[in-house]
Amino acid sequence: MNTPKFIGLDNYTRLFDGTDQYFYNSLAVTFKYVILRVPLGLIFSFIVAFLLNMEFIRGKSIFRTIFYLPVIVPAVASSMIWIWLFSPDLGLFNSFLEALNLPTLNWLYSEETVVPSIVLMSLWGMGSTIIIFLAGLQGVPRSLYEAAIVDGAGAMRKFLHITIPMMTPIIFFNLIMGSIGAFQVFTEALIMTQGGPNNASLFYNYYIYREAFLFGEMGHASAIAWILFMIILIVTAIFFRTSKSWVFYESEV
Repeated sequence: MNTPKFIGLDNYTRLFDGTDQYFYNSLAVTFKYVILRVPLGLIFSFIVAFLLNMEFIRGKSIFRTIFYLPVIVPAVASSMIWIWLFSPDLGLFNSFLEALNLPTLNWLYSEETVVPSIVLMSLWGMGSTIIIFLAGLQGVPRSLYEAAIVDGAGAMRKFLHITIPMMTPIIFFNLIMGSIGAFQVFTEALIMTQGGPNNASLFYNYYIYREAFLFGEMGHASAIAWILFMIILIVTAIFFRTSKSWVFYESEV
C-alpha cells in the first residue's frame, strides 16, 4: 500500500505553469460551451414560453408536456438518440440537409462543430427553464397590460416595457442556474465524444473524471475540481454584482 505524500501546491503549479497540457484546453472548451449555451438557452426558452402563454394557442397543455418530456428522459438515453441524429451517414440532420441540397456536416466528428452540436442538443432539454419562464409570464399583472393599452401602447412596446422588466428576476434566476449547469456539462462528453475529436470536447467536468477515475490522479483531480468551484463562485458573484443595474423587483416600487 502506497503511503500518502504531502506535496503542497504542486498540483496547482502543474496546472497553471502549463505542465498539464489539457488544463487550459478544457477551460477554453468549457467557456466556449457556456458562452454559446447560456444565451441561446435563455432566448430559446423565453420564446417558447412566450408562445405557450398566448391565449390563442390551442392545446397548450399538450405542447407544455411535449417540451418538458426530454427533462425526464435519462441523459444516457438522450445522448444515444442524439448520436444517431448527428450521424454523418445515416443521421436525420444530414438527411434533412441533403433533401434541401445543402452541404452536410460532420457534427460530433469535427473539431469545429462538436461543441455547437452539443449546444444544439442541450436546447432539447430546456423544459424546466421553459416552465419557469411560463410561470413568470403568467404572474405578470394583467392590469399593467390594460393600462398600456389605454395609453395606446402596441404589442412591441408592451413587450419591451412591461414583459421584459417584469421578467428580469426570472431571467436572472435562469441565468444563474443555466450558467452553473453549463459549467458542469459532463454526460454528453462521456457518452457521445469521450472528449474528442482531438480533445475538442474535453469539458472541464469530463477532464476531472478522466484524471480521477481513468488515470488515478485523485489529488490532481481534486485540485482541478477546486478551481471549477472558484470559477463558478466568481461568475455567480459577478452576476449578482451586476444584477442591481438590470433586475427589476416589483416590491421595490
